[in-house]
This record gives sequence, structure tokens and C-alpha cells, in this order.
Amino acid sequence: MTGIRRMVLDILKPHEPKITEMALRFTALKNVDGVNITVYEIDKETENVKVTIEGNNLDFDKIQEIVEELGGTIHSIDEVVAGKRIIEEVKTPQDRH
Repeated sequence: MTGIRRMVLDILKPHEPKITEMALRFTALKNVDGVNITVYEIDKETENVKVTIEGNNLDFDKIQEIVEELGGTIHSIDEVVAGKRIIEEVKTPQDRH
């Protein structure tokens, strides 16, 4: 099975639980090989985090369920990779600023 191999999510979450707990909850899901969570904005009550999840045949509904159980909201799905292998994004001349 191949299915979804990588998802990058922009999530708004409360300060508690910490990102360590969130990461462990994601890695407990079937087919998840690894998780990377980066905090990129903090305010008085919430944090914006970028979550990258890799595996094989990832289940978006189960991932979303965990986010909601932990009090978070998915703002956007910023990247999805599917297929037999992961293809990294290639920079093109249009990407230069």
C-alpha cells in the first residue's frame, strides 16, 4: 500500500498539551514513521505549529481527530505527498525572490 506518505499541517493549539505529547500521540498511530513539530508563533493563549508527518497510507481523519482531542484546529494542509516514493519539491526560477 502507498497512499499518503507525507502531510504538512498548519495547526493552532493551546499551550497545553506540549508539542512533545502531540508528537507522541501522532507517532502512536498506525503507519506513522516520524513526526516533526515546529512552533513558529506564540501568543498569550495559543501556539501556531507546523506539523510534518511521514509514513505509509496516513489516515488524515485519525490525525485530525487527535488534533481536535488536544484542543487544536487545522488551519491548512500545506503539503501532501502520495505514491510509491516521496518526491522532494524542486526549486524553479519562479521561486526566486
